[in-house]
Amino acid sequence: MTKTYAQVMKQIDSLAREADKLKRKEVDGVVARIKEAIAAYGLSAADLGLRGTRGPKPGAKRAGKKKIKKAGKSVVRFRDELGNSWIGRGPRPQWLRDALAAGKSISDFAV
Repeated sequence: MTKTYAQVMKQIDSLAREADKLKRKEVDGVVARIKEAIAAYGLSAADLGLRGTRGPKPGAKRAGKKKIKKAGKSVVRFRDELGNSWIGRGPRPQWLRDALAAGKSISDFAV
């Protein structure tokens, strides 16, 4: 006799429930044995390599994630008499390039 799709799905559900029950029973036994060993040997979470919080261990590198630096307030390093300023990062602004081309020194604009 050929089984129908619905019969096979019902059998799968039944087997999945049975597997869950067996797993819970086995896990309960394992946890009980672990608790006995912890009590017998006086083990702590640190002895077992466990931490109090979830997440990677201190100093462990995170895979796939890069730390993003927060932009802080930039300090002005160069300023002219007209109030133009530059923090010293990125390309030099036009006002500074013009002044340097006119013979001024970059140290003349240092703050």
